[in-house]
Amino acid sequence: MKKDEQLGVSRRSFLKGAGLAAAAMAGTAALAGCANESAGGADTLANTGDWLPQTWDYECDLLVIGYGGAGMWASLIGADECGQQVLVLEKAPERGGGNSSINNGEWTIVEEADKERFKDYIRAFTKGKTPDPMIEAWVEECVRNTEYADKYGMTYEVVEQALAGAIPEYFFLDDNAYEGSCKLSSVDGFGMLSFHELDAQREALGVEVLFDCHDERLIQNPQTKEIVGAYTMIGNEEKTVKARKAVIMTLGGFEFNEELKNQYLKCSPFKFEGWRFNTGDGIKMVEDVGAKLWHMDMAISMYSMWTRDPEYDFSILYFMPGFSYFNVNRLGKRFVNENNMGSPHNGWHTLLSFDDSIADFDRIPSWDIFDQSCFDAGKLSTSQGDFFECGNFASDLPDSVRDWDGWSQDNKAELERGWILTGATIEELGQKIKEFDPLMDVDTLKATFEEYQGFAAAGKDARFDRAAETMVPLDNGPYYAVSIYPGSCSTLGGPMKNENAQVLDPAQNPIPRLYAAGCFGNFQSHTYGITGGNNAENQVWGRIAARHASGLENWDAE
Repeated sequence: MKKDEQLGVSRRSFLKGAGLAAAAMAGTAALAGCANESAGGADTLANTGDWLPQTWDYECDLLVIGYGGAGMWASLIGADECGQQVLVLEKAPERGGGNSSINNGEWTIVEEADKERFKDYIRAFTKGKTPDPMIEAWVEECVRNTEYADKYGMTYEVVEQALAGAIPEYFFLDDNAYEGSCKLSSVDGFGMLSFHELDAQREALGVEVLFDCHDERLIQNPQTKEIVGAYTMIGNEEKTVKARKAVIMTLGGFEFNEELKNQYLKCSPFKFEGWRFNTGDGIKMVEDVGAKLWHMDMAISMYSMWTRDPEYDFSILYFMPGFSYFNVNRLGKRFVNENNMGSPHNGWHTLLSFDDSIADFDRIPSWDIFDQSCFDAGKLSTSQGDFFECGNFASDLPDSVRDWDGWSQDNKAELERGWILTGATIEELGQKIKEFDPLMDVDTLKATFEEYQGFAAAGKDARFDRAAETMVPLDNGPYYAVSIYPGSCSTLGGPMKNENAQVLDPAQNPIPRLYAAGCFGNFQSHTYGITGGNNAENQVWGRIAARHASGLENWDAE
């Protein structure tokens, strides 16, 4: 049986009538088991071809929707290694790149000698929620990451120490069985450098990227379920795009879609600081064609500051420049050793505390309380030109996609904007917090402050055992507070896929000619466990999807 007979029907057979359509339907079911549509409307549409656009504005072999890291790798492999005509649709008005282009650029390296141990590691931290064939496929392809990085001229250094946490994240599982089971790339210039290096390769290959594309809808044969292209709005005009072989969806997460976050994530509010074009557009697209969603409650994130400012509605990484501070929950109580709030990838778990007495999460928001000496000690976040210049303020970004210009040098601009609250006394500061969150108990906050001061004077944190040298008492005021929420990097949920990166329906059969890669349905589950895994996810499934899709026959072959 030819590949086109296995995966769908040609355009000619679409238009020939019920007999040929039924035969093609049987061929599709042999592979995907998803041609069980019996509704008369679907039969009529398939037999007449009325569901097909009358004309195509663009045609390609592989249509890639989303030009972040996964879309970049899918387009490179599709065009270069597989010789396909690739077209990319990107929502941003220019540049593209997604979260991977503004993060710290690390990606996972698994060496041949360690791959079986790393497979066991993934099984250990995913707790059975990631199918074994996907684990096998991911690791076998991840072994080739350095090969492809070298092929496309990426600048990196192999290291065993991560900038963003332990490698691997949970190395200590099974009696430290996984320590040293992977390595990491270190990239000077972070994701911005990698983006420009790979984007130059894309341009040299002649892969076209169309910008300002939005509100896409997949075009699906109503009888065979094949995906044959997409509608997209480019600016204010609707365009049709034929994908002769497949559509590869690489739309990233839903970090900036409040409705989806509230529906799927484990807590709320949950704020992010990345690519603001990640609004979950692909979720409805795949649901409309019958896809199964998975890992929708997963996120890679820590704890961060939320501005509470509608003009700057995103999270900001923060750090205290001194030690005269402590953290409290929304009721005014300390709840943690402030020096051990969790990893940069999973620190948000620290805030997952549900208090039935308030029927809500009692640590969302939490508050960092600090004094004038801490305020004066240095910046609370990062600015353009700093070592850690990455995120939605990076100077590398064009003005049209940069969200702000980074933190001020003296914290005063943020104080004036109201991002930092202040009060002459702890009581006054507590009242300012209470205006924002009525659950703040000012008397409890004052008692917590006095307890902390006593612990600091004694050099012993009797409640959470914070290191004595960091227990610095707060001065006599004024005092300051910033709000702490779960948030930073990205969501990981999306369509369920298999070891070929094919999107699956609820029966876990492939939806023909539809693929997904990157954070749009990340394969990590239960927790985020692979440092550098988001960028490796782009590389691994972008390559796998492009190769598998390129092996198909054109759906419109005569």
